[in-house]
Amino acid sequence: MNHAIYLLIMFGVTYIIRVLPLTAVRKKIKNRYISSFLAYIPYTVLGAMTFPAIFYSVENGTAAAAGAAAALAAAFFGRGLCTVAACASAAVYIVMLIAG
Repeated sequence: MNHAIYLLIMFGVTYIIRVLPLTAVRKKIKNRYISSFLAYIPYTVLGAMTFPAIFYSVENGTAAAAGAAAALAAAFFGRGLCTVAACASAAVYIVMLIAG
């Protein structure tokens, strides 16, 4: 029964966090600072979820760092998502081959 209570509490907190902004703010946000802050939230959350997984996906930290560097370089030069992923994977593979 304890687990059900914990799940209900988590549901309530998650629901309030998602619904409160929708009910509290009904008109368009005109403040440029808040608008730009809210525009970057999805990218920040995606980065916070993805970046740690990069370093825990392989045993070799050097290979993980090489993959992250390759992905950042490809993204910096405007490559697409598939190209960035392929570059990162290739960099990890090459470093793992060299490292043994």
